[in-house]
Amino acid sequence: MFSGSIVAMVTPFKDGKVDWESLEGLVEFHIKNGTHGIVPCGTTGESATLNHKEHNEVVKAVIKAVKKRVPVIAGTGSNSTEEAIELTRAAEADGADGALLISPYYNRPMQEGIYQHYKKVAAAVGIPLIVYNIPSRTGSKIEPETLARLSEIKNIAGVKEATGSVDQAIDVLRLCKDRFAVYSGEDSLTFSLMALGGKGVVSTVANIIPKEMSELTQACLKGDWEKGRKLQFKLIPLIRAVFIETNPIPIKTALSLMGKCRGDLRLPLTPMSEPNLKKLKEALTAFGLI
Repeated sequence: MFSGSIVAMVTPFKDGKVDWESLEGLVEFHIKNGTHGIVPCGTTGESATLNHKEHNEVVKAVIKAVKKRVPVIAGTGSNSTEEAIELTRAAEADGADGALLISPYYNRPMQEGIYQHYKKVAAAVGIPLIVYNIPSRTGSKIEPETLARLSEIKNIAGVKEATGSVDQAIDVLRLCKDRFAVYSGEDSLTFSLMALGGKGVVSTVANIIPKEMSELTQACLKGDWEKGRKLQFKLIPLIRAVFIETNPIPIKTALSLMGKCRGDLRLPLTPMSEPNLKKLKEALTAFGLI
């Protein structure tokens, strides 16, 4: 299964269109710096503002640029089960190694509805699926007992845990055991979840520090807890800075300041406020990134 630092990669834009040249450049940046997997078209990739054609083209372009060097886990979630199936089938057909699917948002299904949603998507494809549990975005939490049920389905392989609760992660690990991989969905909790048995992180901050996040996860996977702990502490100020406003506003701004791509966002996301931009620049400077 997938493990280590898996980046939730931004989607660069230029003049309202996807910036394909910068997209390829970001892929190379990650592979050269040890990223273990790439998620195109996740929340950080502004999937909510991509139309279906753009979504499929971005996934296809990332797969092509990666050239099988690391796994590509396409973001294919939706609050419509049929739409999620359509996006996941397209990603599978294009050669994605797996898919990451956010729990249905806004319509706030009951636990049985969440279970049936993932079960139906899993039955429609053959690639491994990772469940994405982020109540702050979706309005509902996937309970550990529901994840335990999902872990019994052959190609539902793990969960990106972004509840912010270590207790939640403990219960998922306890109930699912080795049937299910748990990935931190919170950069600041990477060490904590991996110390409990997690397999890695689906990371936002890895967009700008792929090498350091790779080193952190590798230290944890090898049981070098002292090194992992020190790296986690070192990264905390930068992690906090890239979440000072709604993701992916700060991380995309940071990439722009580093010269990796333009900072263009699609509405309803807007440029950073000046006070927060100043704080972000200070954090990037302190880390030696600009």
